[in-house]
Amino acid sequence: MATDELLLLSALKLIADETRWRIIQTLRASDRQVSEIIAATGLPQNLVSYHLGIMRQAGLVQQHRSDADARASYYSLHLSQLEAIYQQIGADLLLPQPCSPLELPVMTVLFLCRANSARSQMAEGWLRHLSAGRVIVRSAGTHPAPIQPLAIQVMAEVGIDIGYQQPKALDQVADLQPHVVVTVCDIAREECPFWPEAVRILHWSIPDPVVAPPGAAQLAAFRHARDDLRQRIASLVLLIAQS
Repeated sequence: MATDELLLLSALKLIADETRWRIIQTLRASDRQVSEIIAATGLPQNLVSYHLGIMRQAGLVQQHRSDADARASYYSLHLSQLEAIYQQIGADLLLPQPCSPLELPVMTVLFLCRANSARSQMAEGWLRHLSAGRVIVRSAGTHPAPIQPLAIQVMAEVGIDIGYQQPKALDQVADLQPHVVVTVCDIAREECPFWPEAVRILHWSIPDPVVAPPGAAQLAAFRHARDDLRQRIASLVLLIAQS
């Protein structure tokens, strides 16, 4: 058996464990702290920590120190790794790929971060692009600031123009009534008000590229955030299609 096939089978066996699958499902749409995974699954802390460690070692789960409180960590799925597994299965079994933007229900999604200058603006651009404009999408910040030129630049590199988008304060979207609210930074998650009308409230712990050292490192950080958001929003599109 080829090495690629052995790696695929190993990944499938790892995912097929009932406990790990429950944790993966819990992290499906939103990043969570260990305490939140425990609350969502009803599993004991030692079991959750054990299986998170296995999945981190296998590259299926990532850990990110909270920008709001460095003592806390958020866990998220490594979507590019899972997508590679999914695509390999699809290629081996000749399975069709979902889904057309025309299959999406009409709904509103709101992305929130602190400054509304980079991560939430890129998220807004990605969802508008990947849904072919069918999803109504807005973004806002708890302390809005001008859009970062590097955010505009790295999105332009993949053919998406966000230069016309404007930063907005929370009071400018207060009447929006979104179906889905996604915080894309840890600070915003702590500061943002509750949206009772939202069907889903999700959190993505995306590291802030603005704080990276100026120059090549910062450009790389913006590109990493852009690509991370693309993976997550492609996954969100499928989640919306199934709602």
